Amino acid sequence: MRIALAATAVLLAALDLGLKIWAERALADGSSVNFPVVDLRLAFNSGIAFSLGDSLPGGVVLGVAGLVIAGLIVVAWKAARSATPAVWMAMAAVLAGAVGNLADRAVDGVVTDYLHTGWFPTFNLADAFITVGAAGLALTSFRNTEDSRGSDG
Repeated sequence: MRIALAATAVLLAALDLGLKIWAERALADGSSVNFPVVDLRLAFNSGIAFSLGDSLPGGVVLGVAGLVIAGLIVVAWKAARSATPAVWMAMAAVLAGAVGNLADRAVDGVVTDYLHTGWFPTFNLADAFITVGAAGLALTSFRNTEDSRGSDG
């Protein structure tokens, strides 16, 4: 399970980084591509989520993010052996998003965003991986809590 989790995280992070490279090249002239739900529009985020911490030195943001990711890797590695497929997929998604954004930030101090809804801050695939993965972990945690309560009595 650990190898599957790591391989999935690496594959998803590579997909994210590839799309960021594409967005930087295809949308660099300020153009956008419009779809019914989301537009592709290039933006850069020097902060963390929702530009929080954008006034902090880049090294601080990179260092804190790196420490958080190291902690996530340790937790995922320990949990992967006994995790259900739904849990390890959710963990892989969170790790992939975190690693994708960290790798992108390490290059020039900013994260490349390109998914724009008009009603929500511009984001990227890594952000979606983190959000969906965290929601999946929360849902499986809630389900596991419900299952353990039901088996007690």
